[in-house]
Amino acid sequence: MENNAQDELKAHLMAASEEFRSLVSKHAEYHQQLEALEAKHHLTEQEQMEESRLKKQKLRLKDQMNEMLSRYRAQNVA
Repeated sequence: MENNAQDELKAHLMAASEEFRSLVSKHAEYHQQLEALEAKHHLTEQEQMEESRLKKQKLRLKDQMNEMLSRYRAQNVA
């Protein structure tokens, strides 16, 4: 049940918030870049640094999306 409410909230923010859509889009872009790096058998030192950077950026974006979800949930409960 909780996941359904979370999915509905995400869908609402995707429709209503340009900022949220932008975060989701960038998160997906980083995910694709990471998949491409992870598909390689061996990473150069530069690729390893890029992989680390992308993981941090992706996590930062996820944190921002979760913060927006929490704020929206709190506003609609109060």
